[in-house]
Amino acid sequence: MINVIGLGYIGLPTALMLASHGVEVIGTDYNEELVATLNAGKTTFKENGLDELFADALKSGIRFSTEYQVTDTYIISVPTPYDKFSKKVDACYIISAVKSVMQICPKGATVVIESTVSPGTIDKFIRPVIEENGFVIGEDINLVHAPERIIPGNMVHELLHNDRTIGADDKTVGEKIKALYASFCEGEIVVTDIRTAEMTKVVENTFRAVNIAFANELAKICRHDNMDVYEIIRICNMHPRVNILQPGPGVGGHCISVDPWFLVGDYPSLAKVIDESMKTNDGMPDFVLNRIYEIMQENGIKDTARVGLYGLTYKENVDDIRESPTLQLLESQARHLAAPLKVYDPFITEDAVENQYHDLDEFLSDTDLVVIMVKHNEIKENMDKLSEKIVLDCHNICDLPGVYHI
Repeated sequence: MINVIGLGYIGLPTALMLASHGVEVIGTDYNEELVATLNAGKTTFKENGLDELFADALKSGIRFSTEYQVTDTYIISVPTPYDKFSKKVDACYIISAVKSVMQICPKGATVVIESTVSPGTIDKFIRPVIEENGFVIGEDINLVHAPERIIPGNMVHELLHNDRTIGADDKTVGEKIKALYASFCEGEIVVTDIRTAEMTKVVENTFRAVNIAFANELAKICRHDNMDVYEIIRICNMHPRVNILQPGPGVGGHCISVDPWFLVGDYPSLAKVIDESMKTNDGMPDFVLNRIYEIMQENGIKDTARVGLYGLTYKENVDDIRESPTLQLLESQARHLAAPLKVYDPFITEDAVENQYHDLDEFLSDTDLVVIMVKHNEIKENMDKLSEKIVLDCHNICDLPGVYHI
């Protein structure tokens, strides 16, 4: 039996995938409301294919509890935030989960850390917790790191098809956990040591963050001298060895906007490019806000209450608002003490911010300037409704005349 600890955006799909492929699974989470929802047969967030996967897992006997289970394998998939001052990983949730596991696990159990951590986190924080509870690692307890490699919006597909990395002290233990994930994973699974597994996951997200930052910085340079950044990128990308990404209003989610900071926190004198890249990305919501003020002035819009932000999630076609650029922009705008901007997102059905709308037409009728913060399919399919609006398109998806860009 596998006890999956943490039933959020990563833990739940992992638990469901294992269960639907014949593995006995009990999912554990401290959130009683979340567990009750799952036990009532309902998923807790929207994701392509998740409801179907949930139904398969229920048929296979998956169970959910707030209690940790006595078993031989634990997969810990809890959040790993970072300290915004030191930029170092905050391992408190993993530490807490491991402490709880140590209270009930038998000797010989394997603890798999699936949460993304900075290189050396397991050595610094997790091994001591296990040893303090009287276990000898490698004899009484096996320790493994198996970082996830999936993205909201395509989780189910990527769980099945993406390659994976397994980090273990002992190759035999690593191969055992590899076989567990191979029960559903069709991608290549590489077994290495724990610190390498920690580093590779953080480096993957850092690579993406740096490349996004280059596009965003290029957008700022082009805006300064009134050049078309999208045309420049299009022409540059005709070169066979150039692949510049598209700029945007910021970076959100719990991976690209967080993980690179782990390297900055741990290697402050070395991670200079990463540090500046993250500052560039984090500065984009303010850059967009300044563009809003410029466009308002140019068009005689005096009241920020007539400005609407389309999109609240951190990316298109998901209901995840973690580290959302829109939230960052709203926080910045609130410091200016201006009237709150209007907000609408088809995927956020409950009020998450002030002045939030839940109907597209009503939202548009109350706005003069619409800022496309997220490129949901809905707005792409309703561009005609923007024809009478002033539009700031942060993703270059609107081909209406007179559209503004970042």
